[in-house]
Amino acid sequence: MTDSVPAAAAQRRRATLIGAIAILLWASLALFTALTPSLPALQVNAMSFTIAALAALILWLARGENPLRHLRQPPLAWALGVAGLLGYHALYFLALKLAPPLEASLINYLWPLLIVVFSGLLPGERLRWFHLAGVVLGLAGTVNLVLGKGDVAFEGRHLAGYAAALAAALTWSSYSVLSRRFASVPTDAVGGFCAATAALSWLLHFAFEQSVWPADLTEWLAVLGLGLGPVGLAFFCWDHGMKRGDIRALGSMAYAAPLLSTLLLLAFGQGEARWQVALACALIVAGALLGTGDLRAKRR
Repeated sequence: MTDSVPAAAAQRRRATLIGAIAILLWASLALFTALTPSLPALQVNAMSFTIAALAALILWLARGENPLRHLRQPPLAWALGVAGLLGYHALYFLALKLAPPLEASLINYLWPLLIVVFSGLLPGERLRWFHLAGVVLGLAGTVNLVLGKGDVAFEGRHLAGYAAALAAALTWSSYSVLSRRFASVPTDAVGGFCAATAALSWLLHFAFEQSVWPADLTEWLAVLGLGLGPVGLAFFCWDHGMKRGDIRALGSMAYAAPLLSTLLLLAFGQGEARWQVALACALIVAGALLGTGDLRAKRR
């Protein structure tokens, strides 16, 4: 019995680290998206999820597994998976169309904070002051980062866009936390959720957008990168982390994604370095260290 406690703690840390891989991959989302300027948003979403689903299918076949085995999941698991993946991206893209991107991004970045708050409702999870303090520091760093990109002014005429951004944050945080309730559903099932999301995204694209072929090899590679990374492997890692890792720690660490995204854009000449980036870095790192305090304490 005594040996099982350290083993369980080690597995929880490992799952948390796997979940953190998703955060690192999401940091490349803005860069890859910026490299697809001629493609409509819903088309990029559909293409990316199609690549993610095909990658999962190839992996299953390479392992000699019957793909149908991963698709036979409870209806509620399917509803949660598709609503989380499709619902979040559809709402976020809608928010960007109905409101300025800076304001929409600020509201959308509430999702890590909401994950930490909602995690307190899960059985066996206890929310403590440093979890909230860590995620609030991360949010403060992200707000500072976004404000450094330009003037932010919330206006009543963009209320629908703000509502869509808030709905996106609520959708992703709810999906993430509720995934713990479906811990028995294997992470491989995410491949099926990606396939369903791709199919529905194509329908939305054909209904509301004009199809455009990628203009050059750079755009093709960017779409491939999206499907394999931030819109592919990231969701598998996040699912594993949410189901078996420390949700509160992952919520605190999630604010590293917009910071790393900004640094990556700067590295590729897609932005201008400002003092706000350094301040955001300090706040987000401090928040992550504070929010993961109990995880490090257990390791000692």
